Amino acid sequence: MSRLDTNRSGEMEVFARVVEHSGFSAAARSLRMTPSAVSKLVARLEDRLGTRLINRSTRKLQLTPEGLAFYGRCVRVLADIDEAEREAAAGTEPRGRVRVNSNVPFGLHHLLPLVPGFLERHPEVTLDIVLTDQVIDLLEERADVAIRTGPLRASQLLARKLGASRMVVVASPSYLKRFGNPRTLEEIAAHNRIGFNFARSIEEWPFLEAGAIRTVPACGDVQVGDGETARRLVLAGVGLARLSRFHIDPDIRDGRLVPVLEDLNPGDVEEIHAVFVGAGLHLPARVRAFIDYLAGNVKLGVTQL
Repeated sequence: MSRLDTNRSGEMEVFARVVEHSGFSAAARSLRMTPSAVSKLVARLEDRLGTRLINRSTRKLQLTPEGLAFYGRCVRVLADIDEAEREAAAGTEPRGRVRVNSNVPFGLHHLLPLVPGFLERHPEVTLDIVLTDQVIDLLEERADVAIRTGPLRASQLLARKLGASRMVVVASPSYLKRFGNPRTLEEIAAHNRIGFNFARSIEEWPFLEAGAIRTVPACGDVQVGDGETARRLVLAGVGLARLSRFHIDPDIRDGRLVPVLEDLNPGDVEEIHAVFVGAGLHLPARVRAFIDYLAGNVKLGVTQL
């Protein structure tokens, strides 16, 4: 059977409705089809693909790993079709919703301040923003763009670099007044070091001593789920934290935070990327406009390197 003989977008929409309504009957009602027609269409799709997408039982519907991956692609393809139809009907002005996921520090200090300018430039675009330091799966969360800091893991996602920022250990003046300013690795090991409790968090702080990297565990009596919480605890005098300059540069400049052991700082930087699915002409105009705006307006000053 040739591709022209198969309504692949129609199959994708039916399959996506089944997943989103958690069953054939509910999907059939939303599509104004019979449950048997929906079931037969999904079965025909599975036969054509040569793999099972859904495990069926009398109690519930469960996606196979292949079904989960295919659903993510279906959502993306259907969104692109909708976007193409809107653009063809109303010109090339970006329009529609852009779902954005960002870590909390970058979101609060760099992303959110850009929102008014972006919306003024693109009034037909709406933004759906979620701030979390958890690393999400773009397909599962149906996000268009995610802001990632640090090394990027190998994946099929595309990335656009937004900048880089030097890492630094900091404390508040009040904390240092009470507990002293550590001058050696042995001394800093005795201080309260605020760590992170989420996946992929760095569990050790690196320092450069006598030409070699030495590490100190990031452990203390507080662990947090995002960098902004760590920043606020450091400002409150709870302990030390190792954070990016893009996050705390104004605090350092205004004296609210003080760098610690800078003579042993290895000088490592944390890169910031916007990651997304799709490339070139296959990237929806609304997403392309948002990424271009970020890349052109995110400012990480030279003092942060």
